[in-house]
Amino acid sequence: MMDDRIFALDIGTRSVTGIILEKEETKFKVIDYYTKEHTERSMRDGQIHNVVAVSDIIREVKEKLEQTHGSLHKVCVAAAGRALKTTQATSTIELNQQPIVEEETIKHLELSAVQAAQIKLAQEEQAENYHNYYCVGYSILHYQIDEERIGSLIDQSGEKASVEIIATFLPKIVVESLLAALGRAALEMDALTLEPIAAIHVLVPESMRRLNVALVDIGAGTSDIAITNAGTVAAYGMVPVAGDEITEAISDTYLLDFPLAEQTKRDIVNDGEAMVADILGFETTITYDALVGEIRDKVEYLASKVAEEILLLNATPPKAVMLVGGGSLTPEISKILADKLRLPENRVAVRGIDAIQNLVSSETLPKGPDFVTPIGIAIAAKQNPVHYVTVNVNKQKVRMFEMKQLTVGDALIQAGIDIQKMYGRPGSAVMATVNGKEITIPGQFGQAPQLSVNGIKATVEQTILNNDNVQVEKGEDGSSALITLEEFIGDLPSKVIYFNNQPIKRYANYFVNGKKQIKTYVVKDRDNITFENETTVKNLLPHIGKEASQQVSSFSVYVNDEEVKLSIGETRIFVNNNQVNDDKVLHNNDQLTIEPASTPLVSDLFTVLGKKAVNTISVYFNGQYIELESPCYSVKRDGETVLPESELKNLDHLSMKAKEVEPFIFQDIFRYIDIDISKVSGDFKLFINDVPASFDAEIQHGDQLRITW
Repeated sequence: MMDDRIFALDIGTRSVTGIILEKEETKFKVIDYYTKEHTERSMRDGQIHNVVAVSDIIREVKEKLEQTHGSLHKVCVAAAGRALKTTQATSTIELNQQPIVEEETIKHLELSAVQAAQIKLAQEEQAENYHNYYCVGYSILHYQIDEERIGSLIDQSGEKASVEIIATFLPKIVVESLLAALGRAALEMDALTLEPIAAIHVLVPESMRRLNVALVDIGAGTSDIAITNAGTVAAYGMVPVAGDEITEAISDTYLLDFPLAEQTKRDIVNDGEAMVADILGFETTITYDALVGEIRDKVEYLASKVAEEILLLNATPPKAVMLVGGGSLTPEISKILADKLRLPENRVAVRGIDAIQNLVSSETLPKGPDFVTPIGIAIAAKQNPVHYVTVNVNKQKVRMFEMKQLTVGDALIQAGIDIQKMYGRPGSAVMATVNGKEITIPGQFGQAPQLSVNGIKATVEQTILNNDNVQVEKGEDGSSALITLEEFIGDLPSKVIYFNNQPIKRYANYFVNGKKQIKTYVVKDRDNITFENETTVKNLLPHIGKEASQQVSSFSVYVNDEEVKLSIGETRIFVNNNQVNDDKVLHNNDQLTIEPASTPLVSDLFTVLGKKAVNTISVYFNGQYIELESPCYSVKRDGETVLPESELKNLDHLSMKAKEVEPFIFQDIFRYIDIDISKVSGDFKLFINDVPASFDAEIQHGDQLRITW
């Protein structure tokens, strides 16, 4: 076959189509094609279930085309699968104002982004073994120079160039079975892509991808979906429901075997009716309307699943939907899907190969939507292929993507070798308790595995080539746990507290089994380790002076054997200007202030008790204002009377007894004025409010008193 010709296979659930294309400048021309249906249900939902049976059909298609075009050895193929995983990733290279001049540099950048997508996907899906998934295709979302989007990187200058791609992954078994079937048919995979990538590549050119359009390739086993938006292919997806479900419904309804049911579906779509004989020999004519009525539930189900996936990928209904593939001819599928997506009927349409803009038309060109995907496979697989190389890992053959700088680590991942399990076993652990919490101190790690490539010692970063031999040997076991207090716990916390603006630094201490230990102490099994982690005002006091420490206490006295607390006798503690208790936890850079207590008086005791210490009245003597007092209570300490101005001591025991209230008399004023009556000569008279009175005359608040001689 000529070098400018492309041989592609569309290996579908119902049939295998081989097609040969030839590139003519910017367009492609279909040279020949051949379709062969499977003789048995050797494929289901796009996945090969019988490799031998599928390879036999592939061989028949290949040999049929070889009769006209000579030997065919390499082929472009596409795959589909239930477990498609889609992710986006970016790769960047430094340009330093040196422009990219080679297309190969851009391809390496793209492949690096695909590799980044693999890593990202593995991180996002930790629950699954992603060495069992292959990247089978990718599309460019956009290129950037210094974070500005650009159409091409060739000859562009800047500091950095980057590409963002969207890559699709499918199960390893799908690709492996595909390779096995090709191998049995004496074919080598030239390039691989995915069916939705293939279809959208030819139906929606890059210039049209600004439109939000969904393309649905309804095959026999799967319905593959690709969505364009804002100038890129934004998402890919698939549902494992397609034309086979409709064929099975026809088979069940009319008692037809599967191949006859498939042929009946096609005849009715093309001719409007078909006559069939069921398994009992009865002949029936089935019209289009009758068929639609019988299979409507299945068509509704298919349309619902496709609509759900489109909405999942796109969030909102797209502007339009293109249907391709043999299953797109299912009766009423366009109308029902439009209804499910709430789109006008003219926004959902079946597209044939006449919609492929870069395809040269000819009389021999096949018609309808069936051949959109085969042609797309040929074009997309050559323009955006994923090639494979083979390496041997511990004598096991591993197929890998031929990406830039494939490494030993990549080979180990793809071979399913968990590099962590190849490390030596860790040494014995030590159990210790830290502040009441039991902690296991693991032994030292086992040594790393020994790696070699083609017999030469290597690292996981070392690059590998096609047919390299990678050997992995388990590392040596580690030693038992050996760790000091400092290594185990780290530096103990310290903090600086400011007391009266002077810094005080506080360190915690290590204690092991109740004894203070140094930081180099080696932790032993079952050790009980504690350390002080908090500093309160109370436990800081011994470190800030004896005087302050002694003052921080409560002040109480006992009155008639009942305790009375006097806050005026207590020290007040302030942290950052807020009054606190002595159990306040101090933090780094806290400002601590302690206000000493005042000495309480007996009068303070009356205030706390809410009692009146004295009765008072005010009078005027010879025009002078005088205030007279008489105690309301008798207060004694150790049998001796104490006055209101007497100082109290902490824990004093006092007796307090209410005194009988007696009125004030004229004679009481002589306790407050300096007059000695005995030394006054002559007669004198006493007056209260200008009324003559005697010494024992009762006086009232506000009275005017005077003495005349």
